[in-house]
Amino acid sequence: MASPRGEFSSRFGFLMAASGSAVGLGNIWGFPTNAASNGGAAFLFVYLILAFSLAYPALMAELIIGRHARANAVTALRGISRGPRTRMLATVVGMGGIVTVSLILSFYAIVSGWMLAYFLSSFSELMGWTSPAAWLTSGSAERDAIFTLIFVALTIYVVTAGVRRGIERWATRLMPSLLLILLILIVYVLTLDGATDGLRAYLVPDFSRITDPRLLLSAMGQAFFSLSLGVGTMLIYGSYLSRRENLPTVGGLVALLDVGIAVMAGLLILPAMYVALAGGIAIYDDAGGLIAGPGLIIAVLPALFDSMGMAGSLVALAFFLLMSIASLTSSISMLEVPVSYAVENHSMHRRKAGLLIGAVIASLSLIIVVNFGWLFDLVVMLTTEFSQPLLGFFFAVFVAWIWNRNSVLREIREGSPEVEHSLFWRIWPFYIRYICPAAILLVFVQTILL
Repeated sequence: MASPRGEFSSRFGFLMAASGSAVGLGNIWGFPTNAASNGGAAFLFVYLILAFSLAYPALMAELIIGRHARANAVTALRGISRGPRTRMLATVVGMGGIVTVSLILSFYAIVSGWMLAYFLSSFSELMGWTSPAAWLTSGSAERDAIFTLIFVALTIYVVTAGVRRGIERWATRLMPSLLLILLILIVYVLTLDGATDGLRAYLVPDFSRITDPRLLLSAMGQAFFSLSLGVGTMLIYGSYLSRRENLPTVGGLVALLDVGIAVMAGLLILPAMYVALAGGIAIYDDAGGLIAGPGLIIAVLPALFDSMGMAGSLVALAFFLLMSIASLTSSISMLEVPVSYAVENHSMHRRKAGLLIGAVIASLSLIIVVNFGWLFDLVVMLTTEFSQPLLGFFFAVFVAWIWNRNSVLREIREGSPEVEHSLFWRIWPFYIRYICPAAILLVFVQTILL
């Protein structure tokens, strides 16, 4: 028999879980260097506008569909379809989201395993265990396989405990811890030599670049995909929301938390990179751009921490704990997408579904580890640059073009009786019908052509 459906017990629990899903490794290393490479505050300005004018409406679409259907993405999209063709499309989009998010988690678990390994390496350094510390940062396939499996096991443990006892309980513990560690690290790094240069690169605007098409498209992509849109994670979390909740309000709070943490990450990462530069550590690649992505996390920042002596070991310990928490809060939401489908559509017990699907994802991760040189980048490209944008487009199409407008309004009224007369209802239907699909397609075409 399938496990009973859960529900978040409070708005705070939902906000911590949803913002935890949105705030992942990409926010902490991707957003800051993206901003610095695209005009600093000019990028930040455009990103903030697009996050609330485009990404927020798309987020609302997933939350509204999810709470209305109280089901996984496949069932939810089929439930708002109008005929056999749209029901078939709903099945394809819903299953596409499940496959895509599972593949994303398969490579995400590898990178997250690195974070755990570096965290334990920092602890080993503090304890004087030099040999284990060296192995933990060796980058061997054996190390990657072990820590990938550990990370997947942690994710399974949380998800199989259910919505309230697993996802909500751990999100309400992990997200405040993440914020506290992030604040402490920001304060410390800003006291170091070179930090002001990083702040200048991040916050001083170069508005001559504000009309640069690459900046606009880059900011648009960051705004859409930092909120975990397109693969059903926010739809699933929306399905666990109480009908008493005001959807425009809680959606806005999720967007604010995601944007706020991304901006805070910039206040940590960019100053830290310029502190490293002041210490003689290279922060630019061969093409002259700032080092970003995994190279930033496993090369530049560890070299900075090593140059700081004992204090560096403590900072490294806190930093990689921060990265591990960010990884786990995102991976929980990813695994919940296929698990909820198995529980609801195939009457599987939650624990069995979590273990079986987790084992499949772990196997995919190990295949990528063994063939890392060519397979890792391929999976990343196929999922995040091709599949995710297209799925996001279809989610917008379903809520704006296929689902009945009056049904959408009735669902939002459940927690906001006066929403029909609000600014949100005057603007949102137009945005989700015309602007969001066009913007997502623009990002998709740009990804293919550039």
